[in-house]
Amino acid sequence: MSALSLLWQLFSVFFKIGAVTFGGGYAMIPILERELAQKRGWTTEEELMDYYAIAQITPGIIAVNVATFIGYNKKGVIGAVTATAGVVAPSVIIILVIAHWIGSFSDVAWIQKALAGINIAVAALLTQAVVSFCKKTIKDIIGAAIAAVSFAVIFIWDINPVWVIAAAAAAGIALAPHYAKRQMHTMREQRRTLQGTEEQDAAAQSLSAQPQNTKNSAEDGAQ
Repeated sequence: MSALSLLWQLFSVFFKIGAVTFGGGYAMIPILERELAQKRGWTTEEELMDYYAIAQITPGIIAVNVATFIGYNKKGVIGAVTATAGVVAPSVIIILVIAHWIGSFSDVAWIQKALAGINIAVAALLTQAVVSFCKKTIKDIIGAAIAAVSFAVIFIWDINPVWVIAAAAAAGIALAPHYAKRQMHTMREQRRTLQGTEEQDAAAQSLSAQPQNTKNSAEDGAQ
């Protein structure tokens, strides 16, 4: 694939994502997974979750940050600029059109009803995004505890999300040795299981070969 073709793909794919997604960055998770991970293989779903996590602690809109990350990974700085322009362009065009006509249709009943329907669809998209995000990131009781505490301090005590994210990052760093030890244990268990399977296969092949060897020996003796 030529460089120009790849840049056009980056722009067109993110333009499509920006044009059909309502509700902000979180509502984009399902379509980003489908377009980038499942259809094109530009990233994995795990990497996409990492991009979202990084985008939440960096300045700017989440969707724009994710587009920048993907574009940079595919084609460096020019790819980042192209992907970012693609995801931003639909919003700029739509806002300009709405700003020009807002005085004419802001009070039209059917438009208000359409916007109410869009809000409901966005709520459904956000719910799907939250469920999908939780399935991919909460993998044990420790992760569930961090998620529950984070939700509680934001929802109940109205703590600034920046501090919650910083605290969760600190907890992840503190727990890194624990996860590394557990991963090493899992790898050792997998290695032992693999070795046991190989030994069983070798034993089975040896047993299956014995009757044939006995038969050959008997034939040789008869001759």
